[in-house]
Amino acid sequence: MFRFDLSPSSPTPIYRQIVDQVARAVASGSLQAGDELPSVRAVAQQHVVNPMTVSKAYALLEQQGTIERRRGLGMIVRAGEASALDERLALLQPALDHAAAVSRQLAITPKQAMAALKLTLELPNKVNLDE
Repeated sequence: MFRFDLSPSSPTPIYRQIVDQVARAVASGSLQAGDELPSVRAVAQQHVVNPMTVSKAYALLEQQGTIERRRGLGMIVRAGEASALDERLALLQPALDHAAAVSRQLAITPKQAMAALKLTLELPNKVNLDE
């Protein structure tokens, strides 16, 4: 079953994190038509968030046509295909824009930022620019 990676300290609201993560998982094909999402209660308990926050995210995803409510099954991913590379890169662009802005604020050169991104992609959570 799909697992959310929610960060309460992020400036992005929790409901938006849920919406974005489901959208990216569907776009990449890691969530496919018929896959079940965890229940509102399960997500709320696991991440210690208000169930209304999770419910709001699921309602937005339902309005967007990404998921649908099935009686007795909970929320499932609607039929669709994995997105083309251009569409997936468009979903990545806001994070890249943010990383670029922070890099400029910290006076990190493009070469250093690219090295950090490469390390992050290869070894998550183990960025060390001094090597």
